[in-house]
Amino acid sequence: MSGIFDHPPAAVISEALQARMRKRLAKMSDTEVQAYLADAIYLERRRFHEQRKTDPPDPAEVAPIQHAARAIRGDRRDQELAILHLVDTYAHEIHNEFNRRTYQVATKVLPGALGRLLTATRPGELLHGHFNPEERLVIETAHDDGGAWLRRIAQTHTLIYAPTHVSNLDSPLIGFALHSLGLPPAIYGAGLNLFSSPVMAYFMSRLGAYTVDRRKKHALYKDVLKDYSVDSLGRRCHSLFFPGGTRSRSGRVETSVKKGLLGTGIIAWQEGLEKRRPNPEVLVIPVTLSFSLVLEAETLIEDCLQEEGKRRYIIADDEFSQPRTVAHFARQILNLDDAIVIRFGRPLDLLGHPVDDEGRTIGPGGSPLDRRLYVTDRDGTVDWDEQRDRVYTRVLSESLVRAWHRDNTVLATHAACYAAGQLLRRSYLHLPTAELVLVDDEDRSLPRARLLEALAQLIETLEQMAAEGRLRLRLPGPAGDPHGRATAVLAEALQRFRGFHSRRALADEGTKITMDTRLCLYYGHRLSGYGLPDPM
Repeated sequence: MSGIFDHPPAAVISEALQARMRKRLAKMSDTEVQAYLADAIYLERRRFHEQRKTDPPDPAEVAPIQHAARAIRGDRRDQELAILHLVDTYAHEIHNEFNRRTYQVATKVLPGALGRLLTATRPGELLHGHFNPEERLVIETAHDDGGAWLRRIAQTHTLIYAPTHVSNLDSPLIGFALHSLGLPPAIYGAGLNLFSSPVMAYFMSRLGAYTVDRRKKHALYKDVLKDYSVDSLGRRCHSLFFPGGTRSRSGRVETSVKKGLLGTGIIAWQEGLEKRRPNPEVLVIPVTLSFSLVLEAETLIEDCLQEEGKRRYIIADDEFSQPRTVAHFARQILNLDDAIVIRFGRPLDLLGHPVDDEGRTIGPGGSPLDRRLYVTDRDGTVDWDEQRDRVYTRVLSESLVRAWHRDNTVLATHAACYAAGQLLRRSYLHLPTAELVLVDDEDRSLPRARLLEALAQLIETLEQMAAEGRLRLRLPGPAGDPHGRATAVLAEALQRFRGFHSRRALADEGTKITMDTRLCLYYGHRLSGYGLPDPM
C-alpha cells in the first residue's frame, strides 16, 4: 500500500512541520526572524484589504495575522511563537485526511463515478446517468504494458507524477488514470478555488488533495507548503505536482518550470538516505495531457493576450466556476472518442537522468551508475548543498520539458487550428499576433481548398517529426496520405468544435471555413516549441 493510506491526522502533520520550522529559524538572526514574520503580516494584510469588497476575508484567517502583528513588537521568542502558530494554522488548512472508506467506495463505482462527478451540478445527480471514461480516454505508458512496470516500481520507490497543466479537470482525470492502471492513489495540491464546488470538494478532500491557497504570497506560507511536500514524500506518499505552477494560458506545452515543489523531491530523497529509511528512492514520472477540447480555453487565451502586468495568476471566474457549464462540457467530451490522451512517460531520477527497468540511473554512456554518489561523500554520508541541489532541480526541469514535448499528442483540433492560423498569417505578415487576432470578420473566412492544402503540408511535416520521436500523433485518416488525412482531420475538428465553445474555433460554411482567431491561436499553440513558425 502507498503511504497515503497511513497518512497521519493534521495534528501530527502540524507537529512535524513545526519541527522543521524550528530548524529553519535556528539558522536565522534576530533581524531575519523579524523580517520573515513582517513579510507575512504585510502581504496578508494587503491581501485582506484588496479582497475586502469582493470576497471579505474569513475572520479565522485574520485572527492569526492580528496575533502575529502584536507579537512582532515583542522579543524573538514572541516572534517565533507567532510563526509557529501560523505554521499550525496553515498545516490544518493544507492537510486533508485521506479517507480509506471513501476511496474504497469510489474505486468500486469507478469508472462511472468520474463521469457523474464531472457532470453533476448537485450531489443528488451523482446517483444518475452512465458515463464510461474508459471508452473516451486514452491512457498510455512509455512501457506500453498497461502500467505493469509502474505498479512494480511503485512498491519500492516513491513516485512524483509531474504533468503538464491544461485544465482544472487534470487532477481528477489523472487520479482516474492511476486507478485504471492499478496504481495507488497520490496526494496532490489543489487550488482553494477548486473546493468551491461542493461535489468536487467532498471527493477531493477525501481522496488525496491538499489545499493550496495561491493568494498567500509570503515566504512563510511557501515554506510550509514545501515542508508539507517533503514530509509527505518521506512518509512514502506518491505525489502529483504541476511543475508549470498553473494552467497554460496560451495552450502551449510548458517550456519552463516552477522549481519550488519540484525541488522538495531531492530533499526528501537525501533525508531518506541520511535516516536510512527503507526504500528511500524517489523517481519522477513525466505525464503529458492532450485535450481535443479544453473547457476553459476561451478564458485562458483572453488572459494570455492581456498585457503581462495585468495577467491573473488565479482565475476564479472562468468556465470551471460554473457547475452547469462544467457538466455540459463533460457530457460533450465524454461522448467523443479519444477526446483526451494521458501519457505516462519514461521515468527520471531527481537529477534529470533516465532510469532503467530496475529504477537505476542510466549514465551518459548508457550503463547504470549509482546516483547516490551525486549527493554523498566517499563514506556514503549525505553532503547537504542547497546550491548544488538547485542545479540538479534545474536539470530535472529541463528534462521534464523535453519529455512533455516528446510525449505531446497532436490531435485533429490542434492541427486544423494551426494550419488555419498559418493561412491567415500569410495574408498579414506585418501584423503582430496581438493585432492579428483582431482582424475583421470577413478576413477570418478561409477558402476550404487552401486550408486543406495547408493542412496536408502540415501533416506531412508532423508525420516526419513523429517518426523522429519528437512528438506523437493521433489523427484520423490514413498515414502516409497527407491529402486524404487532411480531409479527415478537418472534418473531425469541425465536428468537435460544434460541441461546446460559445464561439466555434472553426466553422463550416461550405466552400469557406470561418475561424475564431483567439481559439485557433489557443489550440494551434499546441504545436509551439518544435521549431515550427508560431501558429499566428
